[in-house]
Amino acid sequence: MKMPGLSIAHKLYLALTLTLTVVSLPLLSLVAWQTWVAALLTAILLGLTILRLLTRKLFAGLQALESGLLNFKDSDFSTLLAYQNDDELGRLCQLYNESAAQLRDEKQWIYQRELMLDKVLHSAPQVLLLTDDKGIVVFSNHSAKALLNCEHNLEGMKLEELAQQANPALYHALSEASDGLFELQRNEDDKQTWHLSNGELLLNNQFHRLYIFKQLTRELNRQEVAVWKKVIRIISHELNNSLGPISSMLHSGKILANKLQDTRLERVFSTIDERIRHLTEFVQGYGKFAKLPTPRLAPVELPELLAQLQAHWQFSYTQTDTLPQSRQLRADAAQLEQLLINLLKNAHESGGAPDAVGIEVGFSTQHVQIRVVDSGQGMTEHIMANALIPFYSTKSSGTGLGLALCREIVEAHHGHIQLRNRAQGGLCVEIRLPLTTI
Repeated sequence: MKMPGLSIAHKLYLALTLTLTVVSLPLLSLVAWQTWVAALLTAILLGLTILRLLTRKLFAGLQALESGLLNFKDSDFSTLLAYQNDDELGRLCQLYNESAAQLRDEKQWIYQRELMLDKVLHSAPQVLLLTDDKGIVVFSNHSAKALLNCEHNLEGMKLEELAQQANPALYHALSEASDGLFELQRNEDDKQTWHLSNGELLLNNQFHRLYIFKQLTRELNRQEVAVWKKVIRIISHELNNSLGPISSMLHSGKILANKLQDTRLERVFSTIDERIRHLTEFVQGYGKFAKLPTPRLAPVELPELLAQLQAHWQFSYTQTDTLPQSRQLRADAAQLEQLLINLLKNAHESGGAPDAVGIEVGFSTQHVQIRVVDSGQGMTEHIMANALIPFYSTKSSGTGLGLALCREIVEAHHGHIQLRNRAQGGLCVEIRLPLTTI
């Protein structure tokens, strides 16, 4: 017999009641007909009372266990059962309490891991975007907002429309839906190389697509500089191996020329000696770029450093913001000084007025911005695109290492260097260096 809507405890209670009634019927038949009804009622009431007393704790335990299992179904593991009798139901309730405690701990651990994963994903430098099968964004991190030029949350918006509004190159890369490199032109002077990786995954029985964008501009520049350094080291090694024996033979030739007292031969040897010294200095300059040591970071007071430079170089100094109290600039003072000297030297050689050379300093929460400006002729687009590459120079006597060494120093400090022409004429070299917490 099915009894829908009744709990296990009520079903057991009803079954015991019916059993007691059936057992008592043969006994009631022996009683006189006149007292049959009264005896029946008395037997039933007495049986129910005894049954209620005997099974009260059992019913309470079964009801609590049923409620606890319903809580399990709702992912609520905070409820524990108070039934602790030493019987089968008590051991079952104890097992329930142990399971609830274990599930509660696992749920808390999973929650902490989700918080940590969410923080890692949002702070990742890579752009992460997850869309459903209709192209609607269901997850995005902070880097994705910057890439798509959005200040609000991206969730719930179509990725295709966001990409089309942000940048045509980005929209084209997403339309192809294939892994590969593409370039983004942020402004006239800032061209970035990105890599797109995407793929489908099954999440909650629905197909989603995960997009991962990684900026490779700095990595490509680093690899390019590494190749140049290797070439420089090989050339320097070979030149030094040749210059050593030549210098030795030149010294012997000078001694012979003095004995012969031949002025023409002495001039020849003097010219060779001068060119050897020039070539040695040339090789040493390239070697300095190829073997730039790792920066030894220490707190640097930028105003004091600039005051020292003003004793040797003419430039104006302005500061637009103040350094945050909880932040400081940590850098290699010698390398930072060499960086500024190279930029000031270029500014004074730009053809502009010496008194127009200036350094502008501004602080933000995370970075310090240093701008070296001049009033010279500026740079063409072609020159600006190659100015930071080693060996590239527009000067007849230049080595092409000044700005390349500047970029190497800035990137060794995890900073960024950018060249751009000023609207009022001249060049602006902007450097961004990270600030650290005190």
